[in-house]
Amino acid sequence: MRRKEVYDPRRATRVVAVATARRAGRQGILWGLVFGATIAASASSYYPTWPTAASRAKLALSFEGNAAWAALFGPLRRLDTVAGYTAYKSGMFTIILGAIWGLLVATRVLRGEEDVGRWELFLSGQTTRARAALQAAIGLGVGIVALWVPTAFLTAAAGGSSKVNIGLGASLFFVTAVVAAATMFMAIGMLVGQLAATRHDANLIGAGALAASYLIRMAADSDSGLNWLRWASPLGWIEELRPLTGSRPFAFLPIVALVAVLLLASVRVARRRDLGASAFASRDAPRPRTLLLGGQAGLTVRLTRPTVVAWIVALAATGLVFGLVAQAAGSALRGARGLERAIERLGGTGIGAATYLGFVFVVAAGLMAIAVAGQIAAIRGEEAAGHLDNLLVRPVPRWRWLAVRLGVGLGLVVVASALSGLAAWVGATSQQAGIGLGDLLKAGLNVVPPAVFVLGIGGLAFGLWPRGAIGVVYGLVVWSFLVEIIAAAFDSNHWLRDTSPLLHIAPVPAADPNWTAAAWLVGLGVLAAVLGIAAFGRRDLVGE
Repeated sequence: MRRKEVYDPRRATRVVAVATARRAGRQGILWGLVFGATIAASASSYYPTWPTAASRAKLALSFEGNAAWAALFGPLRRLDTVAGYTAYKSGMFTIILGAIWGLLVATRVLRGEEDVGRWELFLSGQTTRARAALQAAIGLGVGIVALWVPTAFLTAAAGGSSKVNIGLGASLFFVTAVVAAATMFMAIGMLVGQLAATRHDANLIGAGALAASYLIRMAADSDSGLNWLRWASPLGWIEELRPLTGSRPFAFLPIVALVAVLLLASVRVARRRDLGASAFASRDAPRPRTLLLGGQAGLTVRLTRPTVVAWIVALAATGLVFGLVAQAAGSALRGARGLERAIERLGGTGIGAATYLGFVFVVAAGLMAIAVAGQIAAIRGEEAAGHLDNLLVRPVPRWRWLAVRLGVGLGLVVVASALSGLAAWVGATSQQAGIGLGDLLKAGLNVVPPAVFVLGIGGLAFGLWPRGAIGVVYGLVVWSFLVEIIAAAFDSNHWLRDTSPLLHIAPVPAADPNWTAAAWLVGLGVLAAVLGIAAFGRRDLVGE
């Protein structure tokens, strides 16, 4: 006998929190795995890379006090210890990625839902605008917890090993400091989502806040006389925590205060404004912008343009940083036998600027894989949200829609890879590193094959198992990261190495490209994509 459902008003008032928690929680778990793997890999690779006290002392002497490095990556402290190296190697990377994720997920589940009209459905129930905003904050808090847990687990597991030996308290403090960046910019995203007229405008305002925070932090770290400027930047507050290098918990006070003030302000603004209104009003009659709206391909480019451009700029900037520091890094790391062995395991030889660039471009292949995974997540999100229905009721074949979407991902990979190589050449040339444009263009394009493989696997997973596609593609990326770091630090079994697409490319320009492996990766990626397109054409659309 079917049980009769009873209306529960308390459950009805929790619907916003539950919906927000599901979306933010899933993403939080995935990014937590990425962050935890990054931190654990950095810690575990320290002693194998610098096995002697002399090599560790040289590392610290070469980089500590270098204002340029400090401006880019934060203060460099205690690099002769595994804790200090871990804080330097993974700290700023995870902090910035966490801040970006926190901002985007907050604007998406608040202003984004309001833009598409879904917020009206929430407010039609037994809730108010202020209560719904508070519920959304609770759901986003679940996402923060989901980010913290896997990051803490992997970091603590690595720290507990005898070769790393970072205490549990220090590990958890470091993870909390990293997650604090995501929390602050998630709160910023909530407020700007209430103030801006559209999600696009909210993202621009939030990105401006993040950029200003980073620039202020750079200025503070570039000159010891400007250290006080760190207190004017949310990212500077995280640096003042000094995780793993002399923890200072009192710096959590401004972080907690900022989050609390922003949350209260968000709820207050939500209570006073009408649905669809904003403090920063847009033009009532904006000029029509019909560029690229003549067909499905143009529409796809138009919709994905902000994300694609952001990734291209970010990867080009990464290449420029690689080039700027290549000469100094290559000189400083001469004699580091552990690093030489790591590079030899990846297929390179010797030590110097070219070898350093070959090593970091293999790491950059992982960043490219993350960008591709984001494209698969966007494809799945368009279907899950019901937006795809509006296209497929028109004369748009299914196979063409998915082929164009995957083609945009391929275009992102090729353009970003070429520009990262070009930017690396500009940076290396400014430092007289003596590496030619052709070599660095090959280094940039060398990261394309693994990304094409990941894109193809993601397309196949989307065609066969849409609800699991995001987990499959991000799982592949996380696993590839882990195997890559293990292979660089330890003599691992070749069967384990073969499971990572990142390890099927050579560290160009430290070695010649492995054209055979590249052809296999591209071929398998294209085959998987074709099978995914065929499978998508034979299945029904699947919602949330």
